[in-house]
Amino acid sequence: MNKHLSLLVALQSLDAEVLKLKTKKRDLPLQLSQLDEEFKKYNQFFAENKRKYEETAAQHKELENKLKKGLDSLSKAKDRLGEVKTNKEYHAILKEIENIELKNSGIETEIICLLDEIDDRRKSLQEAEKEKEKYERQYESERQQIEKEIDSLEEKIFACTQQCQKLTESIPKDLIKRYEMIKALNSGTAVVSAWKGVCGGCHMNIPPQLYNELQKSSDLISCPNCSRIIYWQNQEESIT
Repeated sequence: MNKHLSLLVALQSLDAEVLKLKTKKRDLPLQLSQLDEEFKKYNQFFAENKRKYEETAAQHKELENKLKKGLDSLSKAKDRLGEVKTNKEYHAILKEIENIELKNSGIETEIICLLDEIDDRRKSLQEAEKEKEKYERQYESERQQIEKEIDSLEEKIFACTQQCQKLTESIPKDLIKRYEMIKALNSGTAVVSAWKGVCGGCHMNIPPQLYNELQKSSDLISCPNCSRIIYWQNQEESIT
């Protein structure tokens, strides 16, 4: 393998690594966005449960105030029984007392039902608060991990890009122009190995004569099918 081909192979390897790193870096903000969205939904769910508990507790307090007023009204009505002067007034107050007691009884029933609901919601909320603390710690940990990975990828991309730049300076400009043109036409791959008569880029068969020349010659040879620059590589030796 001649010097320029060797440099092109190294450049292609770095370009492939940069592409892989950039692809990974591109996907990470999406993961971050999804993580934030899940966290937002979780908080909304928790806030909704808390709101329902507070509404139920407020309703309970309102009913207790109503019952207190009802008991006061009942007490006053009973006190008036001793002040009546006619049978008609007496029966009217009895009817009023009956209505108040009936209303108070209904409020008491509502309060009893709400007490069970409040107790259930309180227990559920307490458990949710404990889970929320764990979830928030996990969320922060995952978010920091993704952010660190983004920073790390940026450093790696910068380092690889710098190495690419140095390699590019060591390769003739006309060869770099050819490399870039082929890379643009073949999804970022301009240089590939060939083994057993097959191009590693398009996976098409290379003419036998050209393949034999590829193994012996130090010239830059292109695949007749995809135009990528090809070089012979004994992949069995590469594996061992």
